[in-house]
Amino acid sequence: MNDRHAAPPLGLPGLNPAWSRFVTARDSQGIQRTWHVLDTAAADSDASVRPVGTLLCVHGNPTWSYLWRHLLARFAQADAPPWRVIAVDHLDMGFSERTGTVRGLAQRIDDLSTVTDALGLTGPVVTVGHDWGGSISLGWALRHRDQLRGVVLTNTAVHQPAGSAAPVLIRLARLPGVLPAVTVRTPTFLQATLALANPRLPEAVRQGYLAAYRTMDRRTAIGGFVADIPLRADHPSWPALQGVAQNLHTLAQTPTLLLWGPRDPVFGAAHLRDLRERLPHAQLHRFEGAGHLVTEDADVADAVAQWLVDLGRPPAGLPATPKPAAPWRPLWAELAARAEDRSVALVELAQNGRQVSWALLWQRIREIAAGLSACGVRPGDRVALLVPPGADLTAAVYACLRIGAVIVVADPGLGLAGMNRAMRSADPAYLVAVGRGLAAARALRWPGRRIGAGPGAAAWGALTLGKLARLGADVDELPAPPGPDDDAAVLFTSGSTGPAKGVVYTHRQLATMRDALSDIGVNADAGIVAAFAPFALFGPALGAPSAIPDMSVTSPRTLTATALAEATAAVDAASVFASPAALRNVIDTGDALDDRQRAALEGVTLLLSAGAPVPAALLTQTRALMPKAQPHTPYGMTEVLPITDITLDEIADTEPGDGVCVGRPLPGVQVAIAALDPTGTPAEQPGCVPGLTGEILVKAGHTKDRYDALWLTERNSSRNPGWHRTGDVGYLDSDGRLWVQGRLAHIIVTSDGVLTPVGIEQQVESLPQIARAAVVGVGPPGVTQVVVVAETKPGARRARLASRELIDAVRTVATPPIAAVLVVPDLPTDIRHNSKIDRTRLRHWAERVLAGGGLSKP
Repeated sequence: MNDRHAAPPLGLPGLNPAWSRFVTARDSQGIQRTWHVLDTAAADSDASVRPVGTLLCVHGNPTWSYLWRHLLARFAQADAPPWRVIAVDHLDMGFSERTGTVRGLAQRIDDLSTVTDALGLTGPVVTVGHDWGGSISLGWALRHRDQLRGVVLTNTAVHQPAGSAAPVLIRLARLPGVLPAVTVRTPTFLQATLALANPRLPEAVRQGYLAAYRTMDRRTAIGGFVADIPLRADHPSWPALQGVAQNLHTLAQTPTLLLWGPRDPVFGAAHLRDLRERLPHAQLHRFEGAGHLVTEDADVADAVAQWLVDLGRPPAGLPATPKPAAPWRPLWAELAARAEDRSVALVELAQNGRQVSWALLWQRIREIAAGLSACGVRPGDRVALLVPPGADLTAAVYACLRIGAVIVVADPGLGLAGMNRAMRSADPAYLVAVGRGLAAARALRWPGRRIGAGPGAAAWGALTLGKLARLGADVDELPAPPGPDDDAAVLFTSGSTGPAKGVVYTHRQLATMRDALSDIGVNADAGIVAAFAPFALFGPALGAPSAIPDMSVTSPRTLTATALAEATAAVDAASVFASPAALRNVIDTGDALDDRQRAALEGVTLLLSAGAPVPAALLTQTRALMPKAQPHTPYGMTEVLPITDITLDEIADTEPGDGVCVGRPLPGVQVAIAALDPTGTPAEQPGCVPGLTGEILVKAGHTKDRYDALWLTERNSSRNPGWHRTGDVGYLDSDGRLWVQGRLAHIIVTSDGVLTPVGIEQQVESLPQIARAAVVGVGPPGVTQVVVVAETKPGARRARLASRELIDAVRTVATPPIAAVLVVPDLPTDIRHNSKIDRTRLRHWAERVLAGGGLSKP
């Protein structure tokens, strides 16, 4: 390995030896050099297939082209887009020649041009860069625009943003006397970089990276690369890096994809923000859980393949005449119309019944809006809101919307880890929070200028909503309102089916959501009790007085019957919004009601419960407390709410089916089904054949605009133009009603065919000794075994195997063969609704238990 260049050793995992080749050419100084490259064309035996272009992959420090092996392997497959992949080892790196020279950024860009010239690349070319290879690849791209078809960047940077520190790993390595010791004399820097992989690299893969740098003389350039990072203007490579950074705007017409691992201590949120500002047209996908070595942590190769498929499609033609803009009424319109109304708009029962009039609420909204504008908040700026439902949150939300700021809303019930992911993903410019939120923001270094809300906020030294209101009190004119198709909100999902996703809505889409709620029967002339946080903000938009019960917004199960009754009485409410978990506790605490409270509940005429399938028995029990109410259980999700609606009376008149009947689509909503094949894969094209089980697709005016910073997720969910693929599974019956049977991720592929969980769970729950049940599959697809996990009556104190009697009873009522029945004290549920069963978590737990693991709590 001490020779000037050598081929990679045989047997490296994932590396086809046929890809290796050497390219010899004269560099920019006229000296003949030899580069090692990996090239799919070198192993391509089918010369009849001409590639449509070349992916030019450029590694950073201290890796080599082994970093791109997954990309080469993906495009070497027969079903891959016909693109050639070339990955170049820099001189003095990987298995290229050791020159003994010090090569700065400008010369590295020259070297890459030398290699591509020697290879005869003429375009189209898509550059792919990582780490320091990102700047080098961009330098090449700027010089070869006539050949350039696109740019892909993974965890890189072209500038150290002002006010942010250089990466810790780099700063430590550049300490006096440390650089040669950790980068050249020992493989410390290399090993530290490999340790950033998540999950940990297999040992054979780790050895594959180390194979290029076994000896000190082969590691010289690792130290040279670290030293070449220009952190100050007097650095020799500063002009070259500035030339790249300052000219990225000229790539505005070049398709660009950013694939990012957010768990990266080298290139953080500030570097990503800088890249997005320089390349505002770029599509971005953040792989949650992935870090610096994102190509190891996530399926970057498939993402690039899908992006290239889109790149190869011809652009859609423009319509001959532009469509006229549909009329819309802004979300704040009803509030503005009631600017002189002194009647009650909002009551906070948790704040000793604090009441706010329509006039005062609109005044506060205008003052905060003006104050935000005066403090520099501009249209499109993101403002995260970590404030419990109430007058402060309502005023802040509508103030932001009125001036065109984009609200970011994440459920505190996600926990610190979930909230941390959400805040870093949304990357707000401002953050409005109560004391707990300000403390979390400080401890976790969340982005955004701090604005305090609620008692004691000023103690944190932050600007407060009160100060903003005083600042804006004398302002007569607010800025021009946003347009209907401007971004309005980033709303985070509950996290019940994976890391919470940011869902972007425009102003028009939020207004259409408000109108869809009216279609369910919400009466704007009567009060609303919002015991379900998402609806707390829509009461004012509907023009209905709203009451927020005394309960924990992060735990719906804390809603008691007395708290619900007091909230109902406070606004003479005719409508109640509550999750199934909240209703269960209301029923359980109903005996505590006095005559006045019972009379208040008897005035309710509309009960809405959503967030998870709602059993008819629960609605029937609730009706005993609200006898005049017509219970509705609309179906929807953060991405589109509501979709369908059904009443208790309609449920009672519906014959039993396989799943939960959620009713017919609301006006303006279309539902279709993408049928499942025998492997459980949904069809690409949807249909409406009655009785056919498949993925549920929805088209509506209030469907999300897109997922935020999740290009790949958005592409997959909206690959049928105009439709949103929900990830739910169900079917349409002959009367046009939708039945939900579970999640696509939870279907069970057995030797007898595809099963969905909800219908089986309903069968099991028909047993008097079963309170709730969850059905999961254990084992590989095709031979998966069905396992039932249940809460019993009376409840179990600990997890255990079911008794023989219970197993026999379950097997008697269940349609498919049941391999095992497990009993638990509580089924794990989502945080927001306390209702959606976490079947993925249960499946992993059941697999451990049935493999001989302990019966711990799932």
